[in-house]
Amino acid sequence: MSYKIQKAAVLGSGVMGSGIAAHLANIGIPTLLLDIVPRELTKEEEAKGLTLEHSAVRNRFAASAVQKLLKHKPAPLTSKKNLALITPGNFDDHLDQLSDVDWIIEVVVENLDIKKNLFEKIDLVRKPGTIISSNTSGISVNAMAEGRSEDFQKHFLGTHFFNPPRYLKLLEVIPTEQTLPEVVSFMKTFAEDVLGKGVVIGKDTPNFIANRIGTYGLLVTLREMLERGYSVGEVDSVTGTLIGRAKSATFRTLDVVGLDTFLHVAKTVYDQTTGEEQKVFEVPELMKKLVDNGWLGAKSGQGFFLKKGKEILEIDPSTFEYVPAKKLQTPSIEMAKQTKGLPNKVKTLVYANDRTGELLWNIFAPTLIYSAEMTGVIADSIVEIDNAMKWGFGWSQGPFEMWDSIGVQKSVEKMEAEGREVPGFIKEFLSQGFESFYTELDGDLAYYNGSEYVKVPVNEKVIDLKRYKKKQGVIKSNSGASLIDLGDGVALLEFHSKSNAIGLDIIQMLNFAIDEVEANFKGLVIGNQGKNFCVGANLGMILMEAQDDNIFELDYTIRAFQKAMRRVKYSKKPVVAAPFGMTLGGGSEVCLPAAHIQASSETYMGLVEVGVGLIPGGGGNLALYEKYLKGLPNGVEIDYQAIANKVFETIAMAKVSTSGEEARDNNFLSFADGISVNPDHLIYDAKQAVLALSEAGYTAPAPKKVKVVGAPGYATLLLGAQGMFQSGFISEHDLKIAKKLAYVIAGGLVPYGTEVTEDYLLNLEREAFLSLVADPKSQARMQHMLIKGKPLRN
Repeated sequence: MSYKIQKAAVLGSGVMGSGIAAHLANIGIPTLLLDIVPRELTKEEEAKGLTLEHSAVRNRFAASAVQKLLKHKPAPLTSKKNLALITPGNFDDHLDQLSDVDWIIEVVVENLDIKKNLFEKIDLVRKPGTIISSNTSGISVNAMAEGRSEDFQKHFLGTHFFNPPRYLKLLEVIPTEQTLPEVVSFMKTFAEDVLGKGVVIGKDTPNFIANRIGTYGLLVTLREMLERGYSVGEVDSVTGTLIGRAKSATFRTLDVVGLDTFLHVAKTVYDQTTGEEQKVFEVPELMKKLVDNGWLGAKSGQGFFLKKGKEILEIDPSTFEYVPAKKLQTPSIEMAKQTKGLPNKVKTLVYANDRTGELLWNIFAPTLIYSAEMTGVIADSIVEIDNAMKWGFGWSQGPFEMWDSIGVQKSVEKMEAEGREVPGFIKEFLSQGFESFYTELDGDLAYYNGSEYVKVPVNEKVIDLKRYKKKQGVIKSNSGASLIDLGDGVALLEFHSKSNAIGLDIIQMLNFAIDEVEANFKGLVIGNQGKNFCVGANLGMILMEAQDDNIFELDYTIRAFQKAMRRVKYSKKPVVAAPFGMTLGGGSEVCLPAAHIQASSETYMGLVEVGVGLIPGGGGNLALYEKYLKGLPNGVEIDYQAIANKVFETIAMAKVSTSGEEARDNNFLSFADGISVNPDHLIYDAKQAVLALSEAGYTAPAPKKVKVVGAPGYATLLLGAQGMFQSGFISEHDLKIAKKLAYVIAGGLVPYGTEVTEDYLLNLEREAFLSLVADPKSQARMQHMLIKGKPLRN
């Protein structure tokens, strides 16, 4: 049987259920969101004269959850428009509609009897072949399926999303003993390719993979703090980004998750384990007392931490009072900061003979041992465990990758010297002469599977540029960028300057890339796998030249940037930009002239130059104006003033999209541009876009004149800015920038509707940029951004 998911239903509209429904809506899947029928009226419903039989009352829980999606932060929806794809309802009136869906996801309260009761009702209405899954975080999926029809059992499995579903990559898929292998295979592929998830296959054990290891590690850390007299803040200062973990570290993470939620998760394992393992999952009195006090973390305003004004306070476990948060300060922390590469940093810290070293060793050692004990119990391979911790808990390295970093042999010797019991799996590994859990086979990543090294299975759509370059080499490289042969006649230009900021080195490589591609390739992808696609031009270089009064040098650089962007636009072969993450200023200017943009779903795109006292200088003003014009249907009378107004507002307000979908709403992407939900597939998707354009017989656009709004349009654009200045909303310098921007977008003081050349508009833009860059107030804004990382309003 072939499976297809075109319509879904989510049962349970709490934060998790509504978040899953939002994620499905984000990718265009119409979703039914059902919940229980309320037993009593609210005061508002009584005032309206409604009864318990009214549909607005009966659907209240689901309908209210849908509306709350617009208020949640971070936003569960990639665009407010997606709300239309979610239909609220209730279990009593709308359960029969489940016969029309392809996937039913249960997200009700964590109670086996309640879940089984609901599944009994679902079994009566679902059509054969419909996939049913539970988002349980720890209840046995086999137990849930007991007593159901054979077809239900064959199509039932666990799909454990992590919260918030839009942003967290991990999806744990847990088959039952009866689940058809083809259902598991389909769900894994569907989750990766359509939902954009990183999938791990877990076994039906308490808390599955990530929460089992993560809860263990958090409880070990909590005990270590209490037994050895560390403070909450001291532990968090070394268990976050310093060791490649989430910024929220340990106790801030617990505050965000909710201490009551964590207690429930820990109890799930405690109730289903025995002996020494069970002892670890017994939650210390400190946390129980915090929960009893109602100090549940972020949702109640205080937990391990309390924020008073700008000051962060931490709980003192001995007095139960809040005191100023402390940080650990030891020689090993300073040494680690000077050490290159995360593996070396971790090694430096773990073996350090100071309070940081002792703390981290006493957290790492038991967590690594436990991960080894759980291999084969909670998952079949170390890869599933490592990926689960990276994708679900934000660890940069999974437990076995971390073990490789600190040296397996060395760490085991220390563990045994301290009397720790090392699992037979690890002793067997070392006795066979192996030294690391991961290695390379034919240039591909391989892992130890219990007896030998085998290649890590990878979705064909995942292109790891680091590994790819190592295997295939590069065509040409400089300090800012590299040109790579992606195969099948497609080349890729990869930025790798600091923050991927654009300087002359990247411009030089871009020109080389266009030459090379026009001569020898079908097309070019501009993409990379850094933290962000590109945060803009090299601001430090611009400021330095401006302060040295090197306007001639800056004029040369801006001309070179504008010229390079025109080469992207008019390249004989298609250029596809693949933005993701922060795509700001010059980063957006690189994308706008491309033949096609293939953006990641999480793309934060905007022309933000006004924030540093400038306007776009690489052709961004013209490119965004043209993008608006291109999006209009043929034969429609164009209101150029309305378009100029929108472009002016977008740039003057430094609007940044909160998703790829919103970048389309803001006209940075056109209807024809693509969005990749799985960030790991972005380069592959961009490559396919190049090939599609090439096969369709791509021809470069011909240069043509642009109609502008001229003098009357300039006056219109300035009206709003003048009003804001007179009302005190913007400063005199803001007004000066607005005037320059309006002049460029209007095309100067020519008559309305005048057709002007691109060169003319680019000259206006460059002159405005250079006059602003020479202004001391703009220079002060640039300096403030470089030092403080936020805009200055002077």
